[in-house]
Amino acid sequence: MDRPPPPALSQFVLKIHSRCDLACDHCYVYEHADTSWRGRPRAVSEEILARVADRIAEHARRHALPAVHVVLHGGEPLLAGPGRIRRAAEELQRALGGVSALDLRMHTNGVLLDEEFCELFLELGINVGVSLDGDKASNDRHRRYADGRSSHGKVIRAVELLSRPRYRRLFAGLLCTIDVENDPVAVYDALVALAPPRIDFLLPHATWDTPPPRPGGAATPYADWLDAVYRRWDAAGRPVPVRIFESVLRTLRGESSLTESLGLAPADLVVIETDGTFEQADSLKTSYDGAPATGMDVFTHSLDDVLQHPGMLARQQGIEQLCEQCRGCPVVESCGGGLYAHRYRTGSDFDNPSVFCPDLLALVTTIRDREAAVPAPTPNPQLPLEKGDFDALAAGFGTADTMRRLAAAQLDINQELLAAVSERIALSDQQGAAAWELVTHLDTEASTALDAVLAHPYTRPWALSVLDGRAAPAGGLAEIAAAALLRARLDLPVTVPLRGGALRLPGLGAVRLADGADRAEVTAATEGFTVRSGTRRLDIGWHEGVDGLTPHWQPVRLFEGEGWSVAIEDTDPLRDCHKWPVAERLPAGEAKLWAEDLTGAWSLIRRELPAYADGVAAGLRLITPLHAPAGSDVSAACKEAWAAIGAARPASPDQLALLIVHEFQHVKLAAVLDRVDLYDKGDRRLYYAPWREDPRPIGGLLQGTYAHIAVTDFWRVRRGSAPGANERGAAEAQFARWRQQTAEAVEELLGSGSLTDLGQRFVGGMGETVRGWLGEPVSGAALRAAADSAHRHRAEWKARAYEGR
Repeated sequence: MDRPPPPALSQFVLKIHSRCDLACDHCYVYEHADTSWRGRPRAVSEEILARVADRIAEHARRHALPAVHVVLHGGEPLLAGPGRIRRAAEELQRALGGVSALDLRMHTNGVLLDEEFCELFLELGINVGVSLDGDKASNDRHRRYADGRSSHGKVIRAVELLSRPRYRRLFAGLLCTIDVENDPVAVYDALVALAPPRIDFLLPHATWDTPPPRPGGAATPYADWLDAVYRRWDAAGRPVPVRIFESVLRTLRGESSLTESLGLAPADLVVIETDGTFEQADSLKTSYDGAPATGMDVFTHSLDDVLQHPGMLARQQGIEQLCEQCRGCPVVESCGGGLYAHRYRTGSDFDNPSVFCPDLLALVTTIRDREAAVPAPTPNPQLPLEKGDFDALAAGFGTADTMRRLAAAQLDINQELLAAVSERIALSDQQGAAAWELVTHLDTEASTALDAVLAHPYTRPWALSVLDGRAAPAGGLAEIAAAALLRARLDLPVTVPLRGGALRLPGLGAVRLADGADRAEVTAATEGFTVRSGTRRLDIGWHEGVDGLTPHWQPVRLFEGEGWSVAIEDTDPLRDCHKWPVAERLPAGEAKLWAEDLTGAWSLIRRELPAYADGVAAGLRLITPLHAPAGSDVSAACKEAWAAIGAARPASPDQLALLIVHEFQHVKLAAVLDRVDLYDKGDRRLYYAPWREDPRPIGGLLQGTYAHIAVTDFWRVRRGSAPGANERGAAEAQFARWRQQTAEAVEELLGSGSLTDLGQRFVGGMGETVRGWLGEPVSGAALRAAADSAHRHRAEWKARAYEGR
């Protein structure tokens, strides 16, 4: 089999100025092995900016990239000045318009940041991350001017500027380089006190030739330092995302890392220097002089040429490019061998573990063991949810931890259903028995991989179809086993029945086989997997098919946002449980539009609906595109499919944001109802629903009311943030309308006599949220329109009810 083509590059560090106004003694650009900065122009030229933009667009178009991420960097990028920064942004926007969504960021030391820059960044859509090493004493240990002056005060002023309501949407987070001589709790507390949207802790750059300091000969000082921060962060309820901790937790769950320094994902980043040369990751500057160089530039080489550079290829090979010690390590899926640059040693180059290997092993295992030791909430007949979770969900919200506990409960349900399915295997069903035997083997040998497959949203609908006699057990069991084997990379063959010529691999994708066979054998391989069907053999690489050009393999596409990874599921034959017809496999162009709209929608949710953002990021794992008539907004949740919603792509990212928070309310409430009886299920009466022409059963009214808390909240914030006066006026009218209707529906529920004691408490929590909004001022016109609409709707409903007698 030929090696599959390397994945496309989607992250670009664009150096717009090569000098810096600080003299940080831990800087990898000026203080480590590489000296190439000395021969480069101070500022990037307009000619190079235009050529860079064209090269990125060329690459994005060729690979049908839905989004590209560009970081304006240095040196210190603010030294480039407003004019050059504007030119860089406008060239990128010009070239990428209609090609890919542009996520444009800047990383700065902050000392020059002022209102003029912030206004420019608002206009151009540039998000800003700031370097800060903690409190004044910790920061000034390294981050000083060349004459020894402190930079701390100016950086704090920059962060305070970004924290103003007008500029808050620009603030991307804080980046802190670890020094184990600093007090970890003091550093963390100082950073958290600034209320950043995210914190990154970075290990200092080091190699085996120049190892990191280990005061007192401590074995794992960096793991110990981070563990002190982790315990502080965890005890406080994890008030801010911390990228290194989130990455460890995600990789332990089998998800992707959020940083190149952890995990096994292929590198997809390239650096463009001020002279237009392409370089590998900046961190390689710490290895040896010239280490990042590729010998290529924007004038004579494409980004596909860069991908073929041996140094880039070496970082595309996952676990196979690691040294023997790393490949046999129990935490390799999380650690990933550490940052590539940190493996360097003269003589063996990068064929070594990370110089931080003991620390990474200790950090991952400590977090893993601590997470495993957290006791599961103890259900009781009065309240089978934790009180804090119940009350947060009743208010309409719920934290990331709440979603994780709901997800754990849903996995328990799926595991129980799987056991029930096994009892339906007939004695004569040899295929079903073999599949079940393999599943039980996986439960012992690869339980994490098996749980990841069982947690797939469409596992439960399949199991229920078996239990009610609509499906046989063998096919789904074999699909679960195959997907788990591939996740675990276990070299065991499994035979899987096909569905309409398709091999379903839940959570991974589908293989289309058109040879008339009714089954296929699947085996894991180093770079992907092998499928044998009849006389046909397919060797499939994991990175094939994402661009839609490989006809047989249709992998699930992932949208990777800031802190949120969600699958766009258009391959699973069992996804048709959302009441509306599902869309067929999305063409590459439509997939790109989905990614662009999700980028905008997620940005809005994080910026304007933060009470929902953490819950969505932790709980919503899958969106199934639906088919709908042109111009109609269609979305739906399936009560048996936790963590999934279905939707036709709406007209704008703003509408998609509304749709996401609306439908995820249904997902959350369905999970609550799996554990708590909120109303009398024997109640057959129909109730007034202020937003519908027809009356609703008690369960339907509860679902609609709960979902409309998010709808009301969306319009509540949009009346102040929509881009134009007309849009803000329309949002105010919508807020007044939905506030009135949702408040009426809460009263209808409370007066139904059908709610259980816990139901009264839950709906009471919903009511408290809505009542908090009733006192918010709206214009008289919007208030009158909402009241008139409510009065007219109720009068019409009563008239229809009277006629129906």
